[in-house]
Amino acid sequence: MKTKVFSHIDFLLLFCVTVLVSIGITFIYSAAINSDGVLVAKVRTEYIKQIIWAGISLVFLLVASYFDFRKIYRYAFILYIIICVVLLYTRLFGYVVNNSKSWIRIGPLSFQPSEFAKLIYILFFARFLDTSKLYSPIKRFLLSLLILLVPMGLILIQPDFGSSIVFLPIFFIMGYLGGLSKKYLSILLIVGIITSVYTVLPVYETQILNKTVPFIHVLTNKKVLFILIVSFLLVSTLGVIGKLLFKKKYFYWIALVFGILAVSLFGSYCARKVMKEYQIKRLIIFIDPSSDPLGSGWNIRQSKIAIGSGTFKGRGYMKGSQSHKRFLPEQSTDFIFSIYAEETGFVGGIILFILFFAIFSRMIFAMRVTKNVYGYYIIGGIFAMMFFHFLINIGMVMGIMPCTGIPLPFLSYGGSSLLTNMIAIGLVMSVYTRRLEF
Repeated sequence: MKTKVFSHIDFLLLFCVTVLVSIGITFIYSAAINSDGVLVAKVRTEYIKQIIWAGISLVFLLVASYFDFRKIYRYAFILYIIICVVLLYTRLFGYVVNNSKSWIRIGPLSFQPSEFAKLIYILFFARFLDTSKLYSPIKRFLLSLLILLVPMGLILIQPDFGSSIVFLPIFFIMGYLGGLSKKYLSILLIVGIITSVYTVLPVYETQILNKTVPFIHVLTNKKVLFILIVSFLLVSTLGVIGKLLFKKKYFYWIALVFGILAVSLFGSYCARKVMKEYQIKRLIIFIDPSSDPLGSGWNIRQSKIAIGSGTFKGRGYMKGSQSHKRFLPEQSTDFIFSIYAEETGFVGGIILFILFFAIFSRMIFAMRVTKNVYGYYIIGGIFAMMFFHFLINIGMVMGIMPCTGIPLPFLSYGGSSLLTNMIAIGLVMSVYTRRLEF
């Protein structure tokens, strides 16, 4: 008979997570070995640190699974304010790792607040969605957008583009589940896509096309860009006035289209001010890695070689050439899957996909059966966070997605990421255990 001690544990989830963490530690160790079979000095202790973090994280997972998630409801706003203050502190007084001031140190421990910010944002946004159902659609959407932009903006200016964009799928998935206006969500999505295109086009022109395109070149001319933004805003304003005076539908579309174009142009200008050129280049280099084979394209080229050389069964544990000859950069973090695929092949990749599929399926099942709305939103946000990490990281190392520096959940080296994901799994278990309690 199942005792109360184990009633809060979802053993399928726990099994999948434990296996993934174990795989991660195993291949972090493999990543630290050079071609002579010797631990590389710079990363020789990473696997030991990951084992310690795994033990700590497992404790937090179990605590979170026993903890009644509904008690967080009252304190979610306070947690949100605290993490925003910590993110600001990090930007001002943190220390730089990989050209991003996104780390802070407390005694012997260093951690990345942006990882915890994702989970805290989910907890507070879930509460807001639950308490704001009587608001007007536009007020609810604008407040939701404000809740998103504060932590996302604080992370973006570090600058940590990879961590900041994770907030977007969380917002859209939770917003959709929470009943935010589909019209406003669609407009925001369109603005985001156009802004992204405007942001990368100048770098695409100079780094990949290697020729001047008049339309694209306009985006880098401040005076012309300012004139365009003002002109689009004026046309949009006239569209609003026309809609109010004449009640014609086409005035609405004029106002909407030119408003989107104006906001997107301004957003791309701000993005290029915050982001460095090499960061923007990493977003588009997957289109043609050969355009910069020894620079931004190096990571993707070496990763694809590693994955391809794994063939069906793999080269064998600690026998991968790309990793042990140190061709792969960041191989214990961003490109951990490349090492895994090279040494375990297609078979190992399928096993990994099955484990992640089981985790995501379990989350969806927990969402379907829970009667608690707050818990429903929390699982939706956690699902969006982890699935986006999984999708982008795997796509990145295969060369079919932008290179954003997003770690693979449970496998990539990093205590902050592992601890956040393990607590998130514990919360999923907590919601599932109390699925019939309001």
